[in-house]
Amino acid sequence: MATIGTAKTTLNPSEMLSLIQSTLAEDKAEDIVTIELTDKTSIADHMIIATGSSSRRVASMAEHIVEAIKAAGQGRAAAEGKEQGDWVLVDTGDVIVHLFRSEVRAFYNIEEMWGVENPALKQQAARLY
Repeated sequence: MATIGTAKTTLNPSEMLSLIQSTLAEDKAEDIVTIELTDKTSIADHMIIATGSSSRRVASMAEHIVEAIKAAGQGRAAAEGKEQGDWVLVDTGDVIVHLFRSEVRAFYNIEEMWGVENPALKQQAARLY
């Protein structure tokens, strides 16, 4: 179990994953994909990839995740990319969250790098590029 910053209590990886998933659901994130990483890498236990409808929405979702983690007593999470809001990475230690605008997500298609098929994303990429 990893946390970033000073934590009052420690959520296990599954609890952290549930907290983030529920925060994204409340924010109406689109096309949420969760990837189990425990057998693939030691950098984290889970990865979540989700889409926001605009740069502002993506940045807002990242901020809500950081606030929820802090409210749960987990210290602080590091978020990178909020200024532009095209691709924001939130690192909680156990869970890595990638939040994208739809066009940026289709371009990078990081699910494929981790062996996860997302047919809708491939169709969108074909239309855009």
